[in-house]
Amino acid sequence: MVVRTTLFDPAAEITDTDSAAILLADALETGDAGYVQHVLGIIARAKGMTDVAATSGLGRESLYKALKEDASPKFETVLKVIAALGLQLSATKAQSQPEAA
Repeated sequence: MVVRTTLFDPAAEITDTDSAAILLADALETGDAGYVQHVLGIIARAKGMTDVAATSGLGRESLYKALKEDASPKFETVLKVIAALGLQLSATKAQSQPEAA
């Protein structure tokens, strides 16, 4: 018996801003900057890199460079990309951190 597999493209599963927000929120909770960057790339591909680049004011090549593995984009760039995706960052109190006095 032959097993046939197909490549899974997570960008195909991001069908709206709500699903993008859920994925990004989950990534942010990991605290892993590389994973957050990876997820931003997935969401940007789902929305269309050309559209995200135009909306963010970044060049398309700059956007690809900022979201590639092992890149270290400026925080300003990350915020521009998040805004271009129709998302925003918010903060809540961490559950495992003791409250500051």
